[in-house]
Formats: sequence, C-alpha cells, structure tokens
Amino acid sequence: MSARSLVLLAGAIFLAGFIFYGRLLSRWFGVDDRRPTPAHRLRDGLDFVPTSTPVLFGHHFASIAGAGPIVGPILAASYGWLGVFLWLVLGAVLAGGVHDMGSIMASLRHEGRSIGEILRQYLGPVAQKGFLLFAVATLILVVAAFDVIVAKTFVASPPVATASLGFLLLAVIFGVLYYRVHLPLGGLTLLGILGLLLSIWAGFRWPLHLPETTWRLLLFAYIFVAAVFPVWLLLQPRDYLNAFLLYGLLLGAFCGLLLHPPRIELPAFTGFSNQLGPLFPILFVITSCGAISGFHSLVGSGTTARQVARESQARWVGYGAMLLEGLLGVISLCAVVGLSLTDYQGLLHTRGPIATFATGVAGFFSALGIPPEKGRAFAALAVSAFALTSLDTATRVARFMLEELFSREGEHVSTPRSRVAFTLVAVGLSAALAFSGAWQKIWPLMGAANQLLAALALLALTVWLTVSGRPRGFTLLPALFMLAVTLTALGIIFHRNMRSGHLLLSVLALLLLGLTLFLLGVTLKRTPRPRERS
Repeated sequence: MSARSLVLLAGAIFLAGFIFYGRLLSRWFGVDDRRPTPAHRLRDGLDFVPTSTPVLFGHHFASIAGAGPIVGPILAASYGWLGVFLWLVLGAVLAGGVHDMGSIMASLRHEGRSIGEILRQYLGPVAQKGFLLFAVATLILVVAAFDVIVAKTFVASPPVATASLGFLLLAVIFGVLYYRVHLPLGGLTLLGILGLLLSIWAGFRWPLHLPETTWRLLLFAYIFVAAVFPVWLLLQPRDYLNAFLLYGLLLGAFCGLLLHPPRIELPAFTGFSNQLGPLFPILFVITSCGAISGFHSLVGSGTTARQVARESQARWVGYGAMLLEGLLGVISLCAVVGLSLTDYQGLLHTRGPIATFATGVAGFFSALGIPPEKGRAFAALAVSAFALTSLDTATRVARFMLEELFSREGEHVSTPRSRVAFTLVAVGLSAALAFSGAWQKIWPLMGAANQLLAALALLALTVWLTVSGRPRGFTLLPALFMLAVTLTALGIIFHRNMRSGHLLLSVLALLLLGLTLFLLGVTLKRTPRPRERS
C-alpha cells in the first residue's frame, strides 16, 4: 500500500463531505441568502466589509491554517498512521467543519459577534464573560508564542524575512487597487502572484539579517498596525495572497504523491500509549487543527463573519476551508508514512516536525522535477508565512473579544479610541509574556485549552440550535466527544504536573476543569425551551 491511496481516499471523502454533508448542514443551520448579513447592515469600511468568496476564503484559510495541521499529524504518527488518518478525515467532516461553519453562521445571526454573545443571550452574562476571558487569555498566549517562533524563523532564514516584508507591501497595494481603484479580481490576482514570486526572489537576493530581539519588537509593532487598520487594506489582501503559497504547496505535494508515492513503512498502530501519553485523549489533542480546533471558532465568529456578503458563503468558507486544512493534515502525515518507525523517531528527534515535513514535501516535489533544496525552502517559507498570518489574526480577534467583553449588552463599541486601547492591551500583555519567557511555562497546556475552546463553541452552538428549534444532534455529538477529550486531557495534565511538582500547570489545568464543569452546569440548568425556527 502506498501513500497515494491515503491521499486519494481522503480527497474523495472530503469532496463527498462537502457536497452531501455540506448541503445538510446548510439546511440544518437555515442558510438563507435573503437575509442581509452584518457586513451589509453594519458596514463601516474597517471591520464590517462585504467580501467576495475567493478573497474571503483565502483570508479565512490563511488565518486558520497555521503550523498546527503540519506539526500535529507528524507528532501523532508516533501512535501509528491509521488513527491519525481516521481522525483527520472523520474529524474534519463531522466535527471540525461543523464547528467552523456553525461558528460563522451563529455570528451572522448575532450581529457579527463572537460565541460569547450566544452564551450571554441564552446562558447569561457570567457564562459570556468567562468564555471571553478564557478566549482572550488563549489568544494572548498564541500571540506571545508565535511572535517568538516567527522571530526565530527570520533569524534562522533571512530570505524568509525579506520575502515576508515584501508580502506586506504587496498586500497594501493589492487592497488599494481592488477596493479603491476597483480593478478586476482575476487580473489583479495574477499580478499579485507575480508579486509573491518577486518577493521570494528578492528574499534570496537580499536576505535581511537582524537580531532576534529586534524582530520581536518589529513584529509586535506590525501586529498592532494590522489590528487597527481597515481589514481590506492589509490583513485581508495579505491573507488572500499568502493563501496561494499554501495552494501551491498543496497542489505540488498532491501531484508529487500521485506520480511517485512512497510505500507505507510506518506501522498502522504502535500501541495505546507511548512517551506522549495514552492514545486517548492525547492523539485527539495533538492532531487538532487538521481535524478540529477551537481557534477556528474565534476566527470564524470574529473577523470572518464580519466580512460575509451572503450566508451561503459560510459553507464554502467555513466548511470548505476546514476540509482543505484536513487535506493538508493528510499530506503532512504522508510526509512520514514512508519512514520506518526507527527512522521516523530519529528524524523527528534530530530535526523536529517542521523540518521533517519540509523534507518529506521536498521528496514529493522532486517527482515534479523540482530540486530538493528548493522544495524544502518553499515548504519552510509557506509554513513561516502562515505562522505570521496566525499572529496578526489572533491579535485582531483578541481586540474584538476585549471590545465585546467591555461593551454594554447588545452594543458594538468599536471606536478609534477603543481599537487603539484594546489592541495595546493585547499586544502589551503578549509582549510581556514573550520577553519574560513565561509563555514557555504555560504552552504545554495549549493543546488542551485549544480543544476546550472547540468543545465550548460546539456546546454554545447546540444551545443556539435548541432554542431556535432546529436539529442539534450534529453539534451535540461532537461537543460531547470533545468534552470527553478535554476533561480527560486536563485530568492527565493535572495529575502529571502534580507528581512532577509543576504547580503552575497543575493550577491552570484545575481552573480549566472548573470552567468546563461550570459552563456544563449552567448549560444544563439555563438552556431555554425551544421556540419557533429563526
């Protein structure tokens, strides 16, 4: 059996899922293009901007597809390839895609606000504030960690730094030409892709060497600007153009796998436990972004929903982007299935998951006549570009969450002063975590925290659907599964860290357990009776 079988089977399931299950989801969520979306009703040219499907898909896909669907499957392959493959495929179709599309749809029906607003309306302000505080804390941790990761990448690979700066300038030009000069999207996209290639060439021609501390400060300055600028001027066009890097990565790796697939040497199953912990729940925590990720609900119900021009886009952008990310996860898995267990463990230990992925993708690209060193460089550039995208998107969403946290009931409070103030809070706290190194002490909890966000988002969607009188089983079942994963993982983290004397992680794990149980109790007690469909 070869890796070709895995990628073709995954592609077929994802396509069938989008066509058939996606239609059912549209019906169950009550998608209706006759409803004006918040992007039209609250249009402000800053955050609420009606956007075409290709641009919005690229923006959303680039925002959610960071390093997670690459790192997670490669690490989880230590349990064998079969469990990872099944979770990526079934998780994306039945859980992750539902979670992402539902988050967008719920936000569209609640004035473009976050999952926290659903909790406020149906479960009360205490549930809302608890969720928002947890979400903001998670985003600040993500920003701190990714600032350090991207800065280290720029130091290790100066051409990537120069190319990334070129992408930023290109995005501003693209945004002005598309939204102000009104050039057609097709021709402008071709020019944008040429600009991407020119930026990559310039990166290798004039690599930029700066100290890591300088890069960290510059990155914090950049994400502040990206969070307060109009979304159409920088963030949206940059994500749209950056998405073509990942499209190219996916297409090249997919074609290479079809032409010259490696035979599967990695065992299908290596055991129910290893150095990472028990297969359940650890595999479902590590393999997050390619199957389901709570971060997606913050992006979908934050920045993405405010740019949806019509409700049917939720299926393409929410469900479709999640399935494409699932395919990226399968390709990441295929990058290591051709290795024996000993070679896989040795390569992972010496080079790490991202370098392992880049090496595997370079092998796929070589089937297309592309030299391995160029294939590795392109894969590394794509991963770095999406780490930077996750960084600025997380900052903007943190600003939205803070605005919502301090707003009066049902009111949008985005003003020039609030945008600057709340962005400064998010960036300032993230910088303090990054420069103190405290984020490294908390980061081991990130996987469980991310999946807890997914469980709570699915729980909130279930409450909304229940109250609206719509079918709810398709969100309730994945919600229950993710709650089981999260509660078990937090219990393991608490037990391990208590035994090893890591009091901080033990306390944080206990707090997250308490938050989960509290919201479960409030949900069971306060979920209103169903009313007529809306």
